[in-house]
Amino acid sequence: MRLFAAVLPPEDVIAALAAETAVLRGLPGADRLRWTGRPGWHLTLAFYGEVDDGLVPELSARLERAAHRTGPFELALRGGGQFGHGRALWTGVSGDVPALRVLAGRAESAARRAGVPMGEHRRYKAHLTLARGREAYDARPYVEALDRFTGPAWTVTDLALVRSRLPRSGVPGEQPRYETVARSPLGASG
Repeated sequence: MRLFAAVLPPEDVIAALAAETAVLRGLPGADRLRWTGRPGWHLTLAFYGEVDDGLVPELSARLERAAHRTGPFELALRGGGQFGHGRALWTGVSGDVPALRVLAGRAESAARRAGVPMGEHRRYKAHLTLARGREAYDARPYVEALDRFTGPAWTVTDLALVRSRLPRSGVPGEQPRYETVARSPLGASG
């Protein structure tokens, strides 16, 4: 299974982001970008790639323990930026970003302890990907528009283990499909 750990924003946060994204999609050149869809909007904590089915129960148990050791915290989607000279456009977060980083580190450690090969560690950069470009493009108008964006605040109360299924049809614009495999409450006793 192709898996990752994530924080899934609630529907009111997604609705506010959808309204902002509609504005961005009206900017010149927006039709050249591949825009991510609402069902795929998440804050990735740790990407695991293809995980052997036999490791999933241990990974789930370790993620649950990691979630239990982390109390609920406040976040809001805010601002934006780009990776790779405009190859990816994203919105960032504000609020208790240090707590989000701790949770991301625990999600990565849980996978390593469960035997999931993780490769080299990278510093966590909290973001939600909005669009990708096949080639470099001038992302400044999008980033400038996102500078004014602040979504509603919410309390992060759980960590999700998500399965992604990549498109196989070759149909232009087809999006990956996401399925939540498990949700672990933050700060729960156990």
